[in-house]
Parts: sequence; C-alpha cells; structure tokens
Amino acid sequence: MAVAVAIGIIIGVVLAPASKKNGSISPISDANGYTASSKISDLLYLISTRYVDTVAYDSLVDDAIMALLEDLDPHSVYIPASSLTSEMESLEGNFEGIGVMFNLQDDTILVIQTLNGGPSEKAGIMAGDRIITVNDSVVAGKGISNEDVIHLLKGKKGTKVRLGIKRSGVPKLLKYNIKRDVITTNSVSYKGMVAPEVGYIKLEEFSSDSYAEFLEALYFLQEKGAKKLILDLRNNAGGYLDQAVNIIDEFLSSKNDLIVYTEDRNRRQSKSFATPSGDFTTGALVVMIDEFSASASEIVAGAIQDNDRGIVVGRRSFGKGLVQEQFYLSDGSAIRLTVARYYTPSGRCIQRPYEKGSDEYYQDFLLRLTAEMSDSMNYTPKDDTVKYYTKKGRVVYGGGGILPDIIIPYEKDVTYVYYNTLIRKGLVQKYAFDYVERNSKALKQKHPASDDFIKNYNVDNAFFEAFVQYTEKQGVNRDKASIAAHGKELKVSLKAYMAEILYGQDAFYEIYLTNDPELAKALKVVQSIK
Repeated sequence: MAVAVAIGIIIGVVLAPASKKNGSISPISDANGYTASSKISDLLYLISTRYVDTVAYDSLVDDAIMALLEDLDPHSVYIPASSLTSEMESLEGNFEGIGVMFNLQDDTILVIQTLNGGPSEKAGIMAGDRIITVNDSVVAGKGISNEDVIHLLKGKKGTKVRLGIKRSGVPKLLKYNIKRDVITTNSVSYKGMVAPEVGYIKLEEFSSDSYAEFLEALYFLQEKGAKKLILDLRNNAGGYLDQAVNIIDEFLSSKNDLIVYTEDRNRRQSKSFATPSGDFTTGALVVMIDEFSASASEIVAGAIQDNDRGIVVGRRSFGKGLVQEQFYLSDGSAIRLTVARYYTPSGRCIQRPYEKGSDEYYQDFLLRLTAEMSDSMNYTPKDDTVKYYTKKGRVVYGGGGILPDIIIPYEKDVTYVYYNTLIRKGLVQKYAFDYVERNSKALKQKHPASDDFIKNYNVDNAFFEAFVQYTEKQGVNRDKASIAAHGKELKVSLKAYMAEILYGQDAFYEIYLTNDPELAKALKVVQSIK
C-alpha cells in the first residue's frame, strides 16, 4: 500500500544466530595443499593485470561470489557492504531517517503517514503533505523513484534534511529542517477485535522485536475480551527463527510439545520444545497463510498444524525449509549461507525441490501461482507423497510448503477484473487522498475522531459516481456489471484510504478488514471452534 522509508527484506529468510564478524574461515585445499582460494586469486590476478580491457575489479569479485552461491541453493545469498545496513534494518526493527510513510502520486512524494514519535511528526509534517524540494532541490515532477526517495530521506542519526512542503490550503511552500533519528518500525501492523471475543493480529515479518510486539498485542486483545484469535501471516516472508519459536510457545501448553527442529550436513539435530508457560494455550486459534508466507511463517503454521493446536486456513505457502546463517566478510559485506534444513514436529521438510537451479525453482512457484489463479488442470505441483502424522494422527504432507487445513481459493469471478484494475492502478487510493486533501478541514470538523468517522461516514452514491467518472478520465472504462457486483467493496476501500490519511493506519485497517473476504472466512472458522 505504501513504501516505508528504508524498509527492506529478502523474501523467505530464516536466520539462525549470526556468526561473529570477521570470524576465521579456513581455506579448503586439495591433496597437494593447493587451496581453492589460491586458484580464484590467481584468476582474478590474471584478469586485473593481463586482460585486454579494464574491468571493475570489485564488481567482478561480487559477480563471482554470487555465481558461486547460485549453484548451491536459491536462498544462499551475497549482500554487498553497501546494501547490508538496509537489509538488516527491517529484521532489526529500526532504521535511521525522518520517519514517514510515502507514496508517489503524479510524480510527487505524498506523505501518507508520519510515524509516531518520529522527527517528521515532531516537526509538524502531516499526512497529505507533498514534498516538493529536498535540500533546496526540486524533486517533484522529476521522474523520481521509490529508491531515490529513500536515498534522499534516509540518513544517519543527527544529520539534517531540508524539506519544502506543499500543504492543501496553504499558498506558500512550507520549509522544514528535520534532524534524522532512529525510527522504530513495527512488525505487528494491526491488532484489534474483529468480532465479539475474537481478536486479530497482523504480523508482517519476524524481526528482532516481533515476539515482544506480539505479546503486547495479545495482552491488549485479552483485555478487550478476546478468547479466540486469528493470527494473519499472509505475505509474511520470514525473519528470525527464535522470534517464531517464542511466538509458537505462547500457544502450546506442554513442555513435551516439539515446535521445530533443524538438521545440519552431519545430521546433527537441534530441537526446540514448548514451555508450560504460554499465555494463549486454550483459546480457539486460526492461522492465515498464503503463497507468499515463507520460512518462519511456515514454521509457525507447521507447528500449530502438527500439534493440532489450531486450524490453518488460506493457500499453500511458499515452501522454504532452509536455514541461513550470516557470515561477515572482511570488507563489511556478508554471506547468508544455508547451514541446515528445518523440519516441522511431524518430520516434514516443506522445502520445494531446487536441484535444477534457481530459475526453475522460482518458475515452478510462478506456475503454481498461475494455476491456482486460473484453476488450470495442466499443472501438478511436485508434492511429497510421504504421509506424516499430526499429534492426533491426522495425515499431512510436505515437499512444497504448508497445505492449509481449509483452503481459500482465489476469487475467479470475471467481474473482479475491473475492480482489480482500479486497485492496481492506484486510482482508488489516489482519488481518496485527493478528496481528503481538498476537504480535510470539513471532514475533521464533522468527524473529529476516527471512531466517529468509522461509524458515521458513508461514501454516498454522488461521491461514488464522481469517482467512477474520474476513473474514466484515467482510461478505465465503466463496467456496470462489476460495479453492481463490487461497488460496495470499492466504497469500503475509498473510505479506508480516506481514514488512513485523516487518522492513521489503525483506522485504515478497521475499515479495510471489513472488506477482506479471506478474513471473513477465517472468522467463520474460528467462531465455529468450541
């Protein structure tokens, strides 16, 4: 929905405890004592001294490392020193910058939200502000990219950046001199009650603070009367293994319950068991996953499924059962090297086959995704045919991700084409933001608090017709059948985006989640559990 400044994560990461920086790495030698590193060094020396053309030596070394790792598996990766900080920021749950969420609209940086307690909020930057200049240079209308914005606004704590802001209703450009600071990001993007006695937690990733955030969300919901819980791991690509284990532990009551185990190249196993001190061990539990739920998310779903602790709903997960350890190289770069496989309590390794290389590995995923979207009968996933058994004896399978207990297929109604086109082009979001920019004062006067807006504001037919006419001017032809089928959903989306810029992310979710058919199905499931 928006790009948070300096947030990034490699999809499917499960990190074991990191090795010490610049730890010793013993060279591998043959029977004559000639090391592999010597051979590579000889080749690089020849290229740098004798090759006919000048080459970028550092780039050549980086390419060689990446080529070596690519022959191992799809998840062993090289991270150059220039990228390592930003790669780790998301996992560590913080970054250094000005603390805004933004989107690019009409080739202009639009502030969607200022992060609580961050420098931008303290300076007076507001949702809906448009950043016209950065350090006195015009950035609006210059073809700027998301990466460009991050580069301009991110920076070391204590450094300053000058912003020129265009605010609705203010004729002159507003000038701000903002001192960058450490910004804490949240892996729990939303927590709330979705029905009487039913709490909901949306977990975006497993960062270093995810367990603490999860506990805070759980206690908050329990105080609100939650006796049942939906844990949403859709699009959660993974993160730290220990955070996933700690969260699972809160659901299991017996110290004999196995959570996960890993096995290295020498078949040495490391097992994680539950403790008897979980804070949500008896309430009904549903875990939501989809095709972009990977690694640590799959560990959670697999442990809940194999221990018969809850019901997993959604679509088959990504299928990554490899554990990486991060090793630091002498120039500040790092390698995330696969050092083990992880297994669910029943013994499943849900890693998809990768023996034919990374290209086929990801192509297989795209084929599966396309088949699920189109109901194609021409594609058969390479599932594990070996049966595994849950704690209560239910049969489950591995070999290609976690298969949910209850599958929620893609909606394939043709009337969704028009709806999805409007969403994909960002027209719903843009119209809502533009409307709020013109009418924010009146809206805030009529609805001073988010609760009042959520309860009493409605997107009426006149507003919706103006929106449809706007989309026609943007090149999307009116589809009467789709509007009849999904007009209500579009109205909810418009209202949700308006609430986000007026009141923040929580207000957005409180409205938008009422428009989530997959959550509605998960809610029925958790309510049916006695």
